[in-house]
Amino acid sequence: MAQLITWTSTILVVRLLEPTDYGLFAMTQVVLTALAFLNGHSFATSLIQTDRIDERRIAQVFGLLLMFNGALAAMQFLFAPYAAEYFGEPLVEHMLRIQAVIFLTVPFTALPSELLARRLEFRKQGQVNMVTALIGAGTALTLALAGFGVWALVYAPIAMFVSRAIGLSVAARLLVRPVFDPRGAGDLVTFGGTLTLCQLFWIIQSQSDIVIAGRTMSTHDLGLYSESLFLTLIVTGRFLPPINEVAMAAYSELSRAGRSLGPYFVRTARTVLMVVAPIYIGLSLTAESAILSLFGEKWAEMIPIVHGLALAMPFFALHLICSPTTNAMGRPKVYLGTSITGAFIMPALFLWGSANGAMGLVHAWWVAAPLLLTITLSLTLPRIGVKPLDLAKQLTPIALSCIVMAISVTLVQNLTHFDLPPLELAWNAVVGALTYIATLWFFWPRLVRETLDMLLNRQSAQP
Repeated sequence: MAQLITWTSTILVVRLLEPTDYGLFAMTQVVLTALAFLNGHSFATSLIQTDRIDERRIAQVFGLLLMFNGALAAMQFLFAPYAAEYFGEPLVEHMLRIQAVIFLTVPFTALPSELLARRLEFRKQGQVNMVTALIGAGTALTLALAGFGVWALVYAPIAMFVSRAIGLSVAARLLVRPVFDPRGAGDLVTFGGTLTLCQLFWIIQSQSDIVIAGRTMSTHDLGLYSESLFLTLIVTGRFLPPINEVAMAAYSELSRAGRSLGPYFVRTARTVLMVVAPIYIGLSLTAESAILSLFGEKWAEMIPIVHGLALAMPFFALHLICSPTTNAMGRPKVYLGTSITGAFIMPALFLWGSANGAMGLVHAWWVAAPLLLTITLSLTLPRIGVKPLDLAKQLTPIALSCIVMAISVTLVQNLTHFDLPPLELAWNAVVGALTYIATLWFFWPRLVRETLDMLLNRQSAQP
C-alpha cells in the first residue's frame, strides 16, 4: 500500500513536470547513490545475520553509522560544484548541497529498521512506511502544483527520510548511546564490510548508464530514459526490496536452525516471477496506451524505450532475489562475486550502447540482464542445494502462461481499436490478466494453490 501511494504520486507529478526536470534529478541521484554505498547500512544489516547481539554491539553499529554518514554529508556538500561541472548543469550544485541532509537521517533509519527486522516486527515498519509515503506524496504534489519544478523532486525525498527516521526510531525504541570503539565487533565489521563492497559494485552497475549517458545525451533525452527506467524498475526497485528485507531475516532464522534454504528460495523465485513476469510482458505489449494514459502526450517519446526495457526486467528481478539466501548463510562473498561481475558487464555494455542514444542503452539491457542472471544463478544455486533444471521446471509454467497471454493480447490489439488510450489500456489489461490466470489455473492448479498458501502463510506451503 505504501508503494501504491508512492507510485500514484509519482505518476501525477510526472504529468506536471518536464523531462528536463527528471534529467537534472537523475544527475544528482548518481552522486547521491555513488556515495550511499559508504553509509554503513551494511553494518546494521549484519545485526540480522549474527548469532550474538547485545546493547554494546548495537551501540557500536550506531557509532559507525553516525561517523560514516556525517562524513558523507560533508563530502557531498563539498563535491557538489565538481559534479555540476562534470554534467555542465550549474543547478546540480545547489540540488546536491540540499540533498546532503539525507545522509544525516540514515543512522536513524538503518539501525532501527534492522533491529525491527531481526525481531521480525515488519508490521511496525509497514505502518511507518505508510505514513512517510503519504508525507512524501503530499510534499511532491503540493510543490509540483505550486510550480517548484525540479525542487519538488528534491524536497519530497527529504521529507520522507526525515519522517521515516523519526517514525522508525520511535517504533524500535532506539534509546542507545553510540559507542565509537570497534573492539569486539570484528565479525560485524567483516560481514558489513563485505556487503559494503558489494554495494560499491552494485552502484557501479546500476548507475553507469546515467553516468555515461549524462555526458552524451541532452537533459531532455536523459530525462526520457531515466523516467522510462524508473517506470520499468517500479516493480523490481519498489516491490522486491521489501521482499528481500523480509527474506533476509527469515532465511537467517532458518539458517541458524540448520534448515536448507533451497526449497524456500525456489518458492520465493516462483512467486516473484509469477507476479512480475506478466506485469512486464504486459507493459511491453501496452507501452503506447500506458504512457499516453499515465504520463500524457508530452512523454510519448518514452514509448519505445519502455517497450524495450520491460522485456529485460523479469531476468533482472530474478537476479535481485538471489543475494539474501547466501548472505543469510554468512556467505556474502557470493554476492560480492555477482556484484563484481555486474560492475564489469553492465558499464561495458552501456558504453557500447550509448553511441545509439536511449535505444542503444535498451539493447544493452537486453544482453546484460539475462547474462548477469545466468552468472548469478551459477554461483548461488550450488550453495543452496538447488539444481538449475529443478528451478527451470518450477518456472516453466509461468513462462508458458506469459506466452499465451502475449499471443491473446496481440490478437485483441489487431482486432479492436479504441480512440481513448485509457480504454485501450484497460481492455488489454483485462484480457491479458484473465488469459494469464486462466492458463495457470487450468493447466497448473497445484502451482497456483501452493503459491496462495505461501502468500497467506498457510502450513501447507511449508517445504
